Amino acid sequence: MNGVVVGGFTLALIVALGHALECYKCDIGFWDLCITTKTTCSPDEQCFSGVGQAARVIDIKMKGCLKPDECDQESTVEFSPNNTIYTMNKTCCATDLCNHAPGHLRLSPVTLTLATLASMLVAPAFF
Repeated sequence: MNGVVVGGFTLALIVALGHALECYKCDIGFWDLCITTKTTCSPDEQCFSGVGQAARVIDIKMKGCLKPDECDQESTVEFSPNNTIYTMNKTCCATDLCNHAPGHLRLSPVTLTLATLASMLVAPAFF
């Protein structure tokens, strides 16, 4: 009986250690637009969300998988020395889908109906 308990515990430990996180991935997004997909990280990676600015004006975002030693750091991408394209702070988390996807635009039925009617009224003006 003890062998079954030890075997079960060992199997659970192996599965837990080898579990790869599922994270949202977005290669690059601007302002609040970051089109995401789901990806499975390597067992030694965590999910991350990155927020930064390009040319000190445009907000950019990234999401994906990252090695823990690269987490919670600011990274800089340069075109040439002293010519920064963007800087980004990357923060990590270690549970499935913890780097939340950006919220989708939520419209109430009334707003959606009004927008549809307005587009139908404006559309004939262009034809």
